[in-house]
Amino acid sequence: AEELARLRAHLDEVTRVLKAGGEVGKRLDFLIQELLREANTMGSKASSLELTNISVEMKVAIEQLREQVQNLE
Repeated sequence: AEELARLRAHLDEVTRVLKAGGEVGKRLDFLIQELLREANTMGSKASSLELTNISVEMKVAIEQLREQVQNLE
């Protein structure tokens, strides 16, 4: 549950940064690293195949975000 709270906080910060505009690339890159860290932690703690699969899907989505952020820099 701790990881979910941090994941939500990072996602909220991503939204805030995007709404603020300006030079956001470096900040978003850092936040994406944090999102991946939380997704990896949740995956390593997963006690079922379903949770493991969800973790993998989260990591795929986060990597897609990373690709989009690189276009902003």
